[in-house]
Amino acid sequence: MRRKLRVAAYAVCVRDGQILLARSPAPDGTPEWVLPGGGMEHGEDPYDTVHRELMEETGYRIEVTGLLGVDSSRHVLRRRPLRPLTDHHGVRIIYEGRVTGGELRYEVNGSTDLAAWQDLEAVPGLARVRLVDIALRLWRERPAEGRVVPGADGAG
Repeated sequence: MRRKLRVAAYAVCVRDGQILLARSPAPDGTPEWVLPGGGMEHGEDPYDTVHRELMEETGYRIEVTGLLGVDSSRHVLRRRPLRPLTDHHGVRIIYEGRVTGGELRYEVNGSTDLAAWQDLEAVPGLARVRLVDIALRLWRERPAEGRVVPGADGAG
């Protein structure tokens, strides 16, 4: 079985009761909301990753205002038929950010197709990835150890 480690950095940007999210197609093609951010390039610092990814996916420049935590997930996947299984381990570094400049725009030829501010109260009704819930729990609870216990409240 093939093993793959992916380290990524994301930002929770909240203002006026809204969170900044990006939309990405799920494996089945259905659109779902994700946190803006993404994978680190070799040799890149995660702090630089979150700045680059936010600009690419949303058009915004941000100031990182804190480190909320780290999330780790592991899944066995088969990306394409007749390909070997992959043991995928994702490590996601989650920052808090504040928009300091730029203009909201959509990513072109990237992993997302839309960026938008969503009301915090509306998030539970959105088609979204699990990381959105984990990141919001980190943002709300600010646990000293920088992680949430998966499934403790059904949101992670």
